[in-house]
Amino acid sequence: MANITRYNPFSNSLNDLFEGFFVRPMRFDLEPSSQLSMKIDVAQDDKAYTVKADMPGVQKDDIRVEVDGNVVSISAEVRKEKEEKKDERVVRSERYYGKLARSFTLEHELDAAAVDAKYDDGVLRLTLPKKAKSTTQKIAVH
Repeated sequence: MANITRYNPFSNSLNDLFEGFFVRPMRFDLEPSSQLSMKIDVAQDDKAYTVKADMPGVQKDDIRVEVDGNVVSISAEVRKEKEEKKDERVVRSERYYGKLARSFTLEHELDAAAVDAKYDDGVLRLTLPKKAKSTTQKIAVH
């Protein structure tokens, strides 16, 4: 059977011919790279949002959480140092410094004064209470 290919009239055939010819694909396997993505789960009930953020390898003191209205920002600095010694000589030494950051907007305004944050076993758990809605009152004019 013949292969079917899609014709793109805007492509430059000469560029397609040499694409990837001079460039070799390279991959740098940095061990902490998996730590640079922060996975987040958000759940809600009538009173609050619950957020779980995976932040492995982060120290509790390096985490920063900010709440502004309905915007939540989580950031942390990641530091990793690894040193291998053999016969008291350094054979290999690796250091990594980086920053994790994630911001998201929620549907309801949040009560920033009542936010609860706990960090345990590489997971940050936030309880973000919703602000009470202001009730509209009808005012009688005399």
